[in-house]
Parts: sequence; structure tokens; C-alpha cells
Amino acid sequence: MKKPCIEADLVLTLIPLLESTDQEMLLHAGRAIGRICYDNRDLQEELVKVGVTTSLVRILTDYAESEPLVHVDLLALCNLAALDTAKEALSKTKVAEQLVKQLRRAENHERLEIIFEVLQALAENDALKVQLVEAGVQEVLSEILLRLQGSSQAEDTCIVKAASDLIVSLLLGDGNCVRMVQLGVIHQLLDLLEKHVESGDVSVQHAALSALRNLAIPVVNKVQMLEEGVAERIQALLRSEMPPVQFKLLGTLRMLADGQADAAKILGQDPMLLNRLVQWCNANDHTGIHGEANRLLASILRHNRSQEVVKAIQQAQGVKHLVAMTTSGHAAMQNEALSALAIASAIDLETLEESFKELQLVQSLHKLLQDDNTSPEVKYNSMGLLCSLLNSGDLRQEIEEDKIKETLEQLCSHSNANVVKEAVTTLQVLIGETPH
Repeated sequence: MKKPCIEADLVLTLIPLLESTDQEMLLHAGRAIGRICYDNRDLQEELVKVGVTTSLVRILTDYAESEPLVHVDLLALCNLAALDTAKEALSKTKVAEQLVKQLRRAENHERLEIIFEVLQALAENDALKVQLVEAGVQEVLSEILLRLQGSSQAEDTCIVKAASDLIVSLLLGDGNCVRMVQLGVIHQLLDLLEKHVESGDVSVQHAALSALRNLAIPVVNKVQMLEEGVAERIQALLRSEMPPVQFKLLGTLRMLADGQADAAKILGQDPMLLNRLVQWCNANDHTGIHGEANRLLASILRHNRSQEVVKAIQQAQGVKHLVAMTTSGHAAMQNEALSALAIASAIDLETLEESFKELQLVQSLHKLLQDDNTSPEVKYNSMGLLCSLLNSGDLRQEIEEDKIKETLEQLCSHSNANVVKEAVTTLQVLIGETPH
């Protein structure tokens, strides 16, 4: 029957009926249009062109209490929401506000599933994402997640998963992340996480943690999150004994510290946090946590400008892990550790000198410079650290005894221009000349 209806242009005849105030008429017209257009992209595009989205939002607004009409309306939105043209048209309406209202009053699983399907599609549009948050969607999602917390029913698990996925979708893109923090989403996420951190509701934890990490990327957010005490709340959550939670929280703290001297100072002067980090640096049974803890330690030192932080990390016995990280075999981690140790040495070499001697840092750096498999950037950063170490009489003596001068002379003819330049500079510092 669909084909003759399409050929007879029946859809375009039915569309004006969506302006009716007769609920029966609206119901039948809506159902007929929905059935004819189902799975027909060309017809759906045609509907968007003639403004059907405005009619659908009007019906949802005017008849919000009519279950049959809302059901038909949501199904129609579900069919259209995947189209970019429909999203664009809907972003100019109050659809976000109406969908959040419907989400709040939805009582059965079927209704919740339809609304989540529409919301997930609309969340691909940046303007609609912000409109949904302004309409308070995150508060309703939190309420739903808390209501279903701990339920083992398959239907409830599906809803928890859909709500969690939507939280992640809403937080993709820097622009939205900034707006979300301004709207206070961060504390709602932390509230949610605090209530779920011990319950084992993995999809909620994953969603909230991924969202937190995304929020910590834009620089403007880092400042606001630090001012609002987010770092302290995350540290309190680190009491969780669940490795995936610990891993993501450490990643979020690292994002917050990135480029932020204030954050590095706060984190680097917290003895409890530093002791936990050093414990995790020893946790070889959890490779992810082991790596993330090392990287956070390095990040705190790299972005720190304070002598107190260098002393605190030394006291917590974190230096040995950073020295070990310089030979980890992962170039990114090696570079982070080398930069961190170079900055720390420039700030307070006296505090670190004995540890460096015990840990045979000079000999490790020499091996990195001699190894043909060491990446140019690691060689470059190794020489940067050597330059800092030359300010210590004892370490200078070790550098001279280990015949690093010969290796540096060989690196002056390396194929990488930056390595050559740094080798020349390091040689000049070693022999007491002023680098040009």
C-alpha cells in the first residue's frame, strides 16, 4: 500500500492536517505520515523541507500530557532525527526543552528508549547539545541513573547504558565542554560518580569518568575546575579500589595539571596523593595505572615551578620512578620523564643530587645517547637533562668519568639537526665554554 500512497503525493496532502486542533485528526494524520515515510529517506527529507519539524514540536508542546499523541510524535522525531537537515531545523525550535520534559515524566522502558534514541541522534549537533544542557538534561539523566542504581534487570541495564552513552556524547567538542563547565555539569558528574563509585555500575562510571576527562582538556576549564575544588573531589574518589576508576581519575588529574603551575603545586604538595602515586608506580600488576601514575608524577614536576614540590616528590620517593621512566621504551613517556627531571634539576638540583647518584642516572642517560634505537627527541631531551646535571660537581665528575664527551662528539654528526645542535651545546657546557 505504501507505493500508491507515495505516488499519489498523499503525504503532502496529510501535512496540513498536522496543524489541526483535533487530537484524533492529529493522531491519525501523524500515524499515516509515519508509516508512509518509514525507511524512505527522500520522503523524510521532503517532510523536513516543508517544515514538519515545527509541527512535531508544536504537538509535543501543546499535547504533552496526551500519551498516544506523544508516542506518535516521538516515533516521527525518531525517524527524522538522523537527518542533518532535521537536526538543523530542530535546533531552531524548543525541541530540547520538550524532550527533557518528556524524559522527566517517562515511566516505562519503551518510552525512555524512544526518547534516548532521539536524544542520542540530536546530540550529534553542537547547537542542540548546548540546548539540551541548558534545558537540564544532565540533571534528569542523573536522577534516572540514581533511580536505577544497583538494578540487575536487563531493561534497567539498557536504560543505564543509554543514559551513560548520552552523557559522553554531550561532552564531545571543546566548545561544548567550556559551556558545560559554566553550566555546572562538573559537580553533577562528580555527585553521580561518588554515588556509583563503589556500586560497580561500570557503564555509569565509564561515562562519568570519560566526561570528566573531556571537560579537563580546554585550558579555560582547567582554571575554573581548580578554583571550584574539582582536584580535591577527584582525589577523594581515588579511595576506590577499582583499577578502571583509578586509571581514568589519574588521567583526569594529569589533564588538569597540564600547563597549569597552580594545579601542579596543589597536587605536588599533597603528601597523601604523592604516596598513593608512588604505590601505583610500583603496581606492575596494573600496567595502565602504573603508567598513568608515572605520567602524573612527571606532569606535576614538568608544570611545577616550586622548590617545595621537588622536595615533596623526593621525600615521597617518587624520583626513582621518574628515573626508571626515562628508560621505559615508550618514547612519549621517556620524554615526559626527561623534561620533568630537567625542570626539577634546574629548580633544586641539590635536593636531587644524591638520588641521581644512587640511581645511576648519568649512566642511564649515556646508554640512551649511545643506543642507535633511541629516538632523536629522547636523545635531545637526554642532553638537555645532562646540561642541568653539569651544575653539580659530583655529577659533572661522573659525566667526565663515563666518557660521555666522546659520545657527544659522535652525535655532532647525527642525521637529525636538533640532535646535532643540542650535542654541540652540551659539549660547550661540558668543556666550560659559553654556548653560542
